[in-house]
Amino acid sequence: MPTSSRRKTRPATDPFAGAAALETPGAWLAFAEKLLEERGVALGQVATDAHDEALYLILRTLGFELDVPVSVLRRRLTPAQRASLEAVFCRRVIERVPAAYLTREAWLGEHRFYVDERVIIPRSYFLELIPGQLGEWLPEGGANVRHAVDVCTGSGCLAILLAHQFPSARVDACDLSADALAVAKRNVHEHGVASRVHLYQSDVLDAVPPAKYDIILSNPPYEPSGLVDQQTPEFAAEPRMAHDGGADGLVVIRKLLRQARARLQPHGIVVIEVGGLREAIDREFGKLQPQWLPTADGTDCVVLFQAHRLGEG
Repeated sequence: MPTSSRRKTRPATDPFAGAAALETPGAWLAFAEKLLEERGVALGQVATDAHDEALYLILRTLGFELDVPVSVLRRRLTPAQRASLEAVFCRRVIERVPAAYLTREAWLGEHRFYVDERVIIPRSYFLELIPGQLGEWLPEGGANVRHAVDVCTGSGCLAILLAHQFPSARVDACDLSADALAVAKRNVHEHGVASRVHLYQSDVLDAVPPAKYDIILSNPPYEPSGLVDQQTPEFAAEPRMAHDGGADGLVVIRKLLRQARARLQPHGIVVIEVGGLREAIDREFGKLQPQWLPTADGTDCVVLFQAHRLGEG
């Protein structure tokens, strides 16, 4: 971005005054961390604190891997590198562009995914649940999982995690957004699982070919519409349809549970990340005996239903 156009977007008090004197990545890290905190940018899409987000943006803007030695922070920056960092943090702080859209990537554990404005930025408790807890609810610890589906797949990240975890399984993945599926297709190919992950444009399972699944997994839109209306600029930059779960947040979840009755193997499970809807889920679907899976941060916002319970609601 040309310097002149950046200046047009800046407030009267330039938050980047003095940035030209920052000669090392370490100096930029201290400056950017303070800047992110003082300007009140929303975090949580890439990192949960200002230090980690600033470090991430600095390393990726300079073309470094994320596990570089700390000595990198003492290197002298070229004028071009300083200009690049200023441009990136201008977009992050003033334009409030999410960091993942600036770098065109997001990470779930060791797995990198391509992302852009067509998809919600991957972040999910399933990263810690897929390798461990899901198998506890399946015969033989999940060793014989043959068919799974990721509903509301977005970037395809959870379908890909399922494919990595269950190497003998076919994984279907669906989303209503054709734009999201284009991103998912790219990620499926980059992760080398295109022969086993099949993508469908579908409103929940409407257009997915009939199948009986061992696992139905979903991180659907679950925010009530009123909360979506009040989102910070960073979260509002993501596709609204990936957030908006209707008036009470349960519109997609209700439809998924209705359809899951006919789509599960007798031993099958449906597992859904539901954000802050735990009380609403327990109230509306209590007869189905929802099971809440523990997460490391104690939010426990992923609910599991067993196939033999779904006919009881």
